[in-house]
Amino acid sequence: MTLARRLIGELLGTALLLAAVVGSGIMGERLSGGNVAIALLANTLATGATLVTLIFTFGAVSGAHFNPAVTLADASQGGMRWRDVPGYITAQAAGAIFGVWAAHLMFAEPVLQVSQQVRAGGSQLFSEFIATFGLLSVIWGCGRLRTEAVPFAVGLYITGAYWFTASTSFANPAVTLARAFTNSFAGIRPADAPGFMAAQLAGAFAATFLFRWLVPSLPKQAPDVVVPHSEREVSHGR
Repeated sequence: MTLARRLIGELLGTALLLAAVVGSGIMGERLSGGNVAIALLANTLATGATLVTLIFTFGAVSGAHFNPAVTLADASQGGMRWRDVPGYITAQAAGAIFGVWAAHLMFAEPVLQVSQQVRAGGSQLFSEFIATFGLLSVIWGCGRLRTEAVPFAVGLYITGAYWFTASTSFANPAVTLARAFTNSFAGIRPADAPGFMAAQLAGAFAATFLFRWLVPSLPKQAPDVVVPHSEREVSHGR
């Protein structure tokens, strides 16, 4: 698969993911009658279900990272070339913002917004560390031992983490960046976003290096994130 096709896959997949996150947040908020628990439940189910389908859809194209933390972790273990990482991260960030704008257009909201949703404090940052640590643990564990389960495992983990973390599990720097530009249920104040991103990257690398030790039978290079692929398929054509 050529790099251009893989980047378009990452852009489209991330855009659709953010359209689901933000769109379902807006819909949930409008229909819940002020009940935040119902709005969060709607947001959770839509996000988890959409994530499963997007991994199946784009896995064979780009590997279905949709997440700079996943891309950096993959590259650190030899699963993709470092020279491809900037393109992946750029495509993910651009796609995430496009997805937010698409959600705003679908619900007749102003396209350009800045979030006022405060998500600050140590508990929020620790939640993002745990959320991303868990996500990468699921990816590394299932990606090596139960590859067919990866799309479902990732989607189900995010569904659960929405509820067991105080931050509602962003677990993704591109998602965090884009959600700073929606003043909706799913938003995050721009001033709070850098801390979230730092905690996410710390969690991702903690899980990555833990699993290098925890499963010593893993190959020296790690070709399987998120959907299994080989370096040969990626380079010469996730």
